[in-house]
Amino acid sequence: MLSDGGKLSVHGKRGLGTMETFGITGQMMVLGIMSFSRLAEDLGAEPIWVFNAGISRNDQVDTTAIAPFVKDVLDSLEFARGSAKSTWGSVRAAMGHPERFQLKYVAVGNEDCDNTKPFYQGHYLKFYNAIREAYPDIQIISNCDGSSEPLDHPADLYDFHIYNSADDLFLKKDTFSRTSRTGPKVFVSEYAVHVDGDTSKGSLQASLAEAAFLIGLEVNSDIVHMASYAPLFVNDNDRKWTPDAIVFNSWQQYGTPSYWMQTFFGESSGAVIHPVRLNSSYSGSLAASAITWRDNEDIFLRIKIVNFGPNTVNLTLSATGLEAGVDTSRSAVTVLTSNYSLDENSFDDPLKVKPVKSGLASAAEEMQAMLVPYSFTSYDLALDEYGELVADM
Repeated sequence: MLSDGGKLSVHGKRGLGTMETFGITGQMMVLGIMSFSRLAEDLGAEPIWVFNAGISRNDQVDTTAIAPFVKDVLDSLEFARGSAKSTWGSVRAAMGHPERFQLKYVAVGNEDCDNTKPFYQGHYLKFYNAIREAYPDIQIISNCDGSSEPLDHPADLYDFHIYNSADDLFLKKDTFSRTSRTGPKVFVSEYAVHVDGDTSKGSLQASLAEAAFLIGLEVNSDIVHMASYAPLFVNDNDRKWTPDAIVFNSWQQYGTPSYWMQTFFGESSGAVIHPVRLNSSYSGSLAASAITWRDNEDIFLRIKIVNFGPNTVNLTLSATGLEAGVDTSRSAVTVLTSNYSLDENSFDDPLKVKPVKSGLASAAEEMQAMLVPYSFTSYDLALDEYGELVADM
């Protein structure tokens, strides 16, 4: 769970206590350190704390003046990670949580590594060295992009943000196929289609481009460590950003097509990736991946394919190296599509664009597949209990 405080010049300790005592304002500032940490704990999520690095949207301090910011971060980390007898750990204990929080990731700033912010590199090294000495197990995330060339400073991960048109994001699906396999891992902490015309409040077309980009992250999971769609929630009466994954008001909610697209990747964590080759005259509008995953004792081969074009595509799906039969009774196909590529969900029609799951009687090592225009299709082939996929596709 990502807490993005990197753009706001807010000191962590001012977020202790109740909202009335924070001494800070703004829509993002009603969640203090304790509330954020407890929420992540309650959700069973890994907290990722993005802290201010002495740089805001319109101002920055010289590196010679960064020491108070570093001290504030170290105190805040002690609040989260220190023993109940430490100075700031005792404050946490007094607030009702004597156990340490499992904070393992921090990011130094947010979108601060560019030519308009000359002090970031100096600031970063001050934070990095102080945190590494005090908490050597914490993973430190740099704002600088290492996807095209190596970083010139130490980091465990680097942050990558991308907001593009649907066409451009689809083409970015191979970004990390060309990235060095050595050095820091990748954290794609913000991605979405964010261009007027491609999406109003969240279109099918946008979700398909995002699905193709996510497939690119999935097949490069040896270096892409984490990813998060941004943003997750929006109050329909107070929109500050469009699109978002989940829209709500005081009594209703619905998921955008981008929300439903995410459900196709729920089993990707911990799965085994297999190579995929696409041989089609329409391959330029396709993106595909294959994984094997477990559901309790059941094993599935999942083949995901995005058709980002206006044409129906017929394919022969062939899986080689299966040491198992395919159980058609438990196999299924799920399709996310709609009548028009710019269709969206709404409070009036919350399921206009949604995944439709059906049985797959034709499931086999080799089978015919038809991809309808502008669609995301997932084939889940149930493998016999004692078999497994042992070779490439």
